[in-house]
Amino acid sequence: MDLAYTINSNKYDNIKQILKEEFAISSRLFLKLKRENHIYLNDTPITHDNILHQGDIIGVDLNFVEDNSNIVSTKMDLKVLYEDNYMLILDKPSGIAVHPSLSHFETSLSNGVKYYFDSIGLQRKIRIVNRLDRDTSGIVIFAKNEYIQEGLISQMKNNIFQKEYIGILVGILDNKYGTIDAPISRKENSIIERCIDKNGQSSITHYQVIDENNNMSLVHFKLETGRAHQIRVHSKFLGHPILGDTLYGTSSNLISRQALHSQKVKFIHPITKKEMTIVSPIPKDIENAIRG
Repeated sequence: MDLAYTINSNKYDNIKQILKEEFAISSRLFLKLKRENHIYLNDTPITHDNILHQGDIIGVDLNFVEDNSNIVSTKMDLKVLYEDNYMLILDKPSGIAVHPSLSHFETSLSNGVKYYFDSIGLQRKIRIVNRLDRDTSGIVIFAKNEYIQEGLISQMKNNIFQKEYIGILVGILDNKYGTIDAPISRKENSIIERCIDKNGQSSITHYQVIDENNNMSLVHFKLETGRAHQIRVHSKFLGHPILGDTLYGTSSNLISRQALHSQKVKFIHPITKKEMTIVSPIPKDIENAIRG
């Protein structure tokens, strides 16, 4: 069993309450698990609201076949930073989209994950936990079941999941560290670009300069919120856009994309409850760019 709970008190009235309180299983997932006969009472699948007794063991099997035919399978090299039965964590190169779209229908990272899942006989939906822009490199997490995806997204909403980035900003910052607290919304008449807007969503970025060279600053970012394009918009707001960011700044002959990299994530594993720290090395193009 992936999850198990032994009844040792009269605290709970039914199995659904146990799964909600002990494992934070949503009502939607509960119904799916029950329909698939993946909830167990003393190793026997439950079929109705069973009477519970002291010492009974409630178990949950999170693994069942899912239709993933909506994603085209495409062979590609994947750099795996971590993998277990519950998640796949990849180091995404720049220049590749995370999920399919009309312009990346067969060439996104999700297509590569679908091929990999097929190759190991894992028939699961492709569940993305965190997204990166196409030209941002670094850590992307794929959950192997709905419970893991829901758990990690919940950690993000509750500021348990930590995300850290490294990037190069144009110019030398007066303040070498600080916090940018500026709300962000979608720019009017644009489906892509974001902007600072007093009526937008709360957006908070902590930053610290770690190196300076040739009128450029290598900066460490820690996100308190996770809005689309947050670091890119906040960097522009500082007056120091990301090097090579053609949407919020200008192109650069030092790098062929925005110099932004998802370097580290920290979270609590939803199954083992252990703190996980995943690190991705700084890419060569960012290292070379800061040297000028």
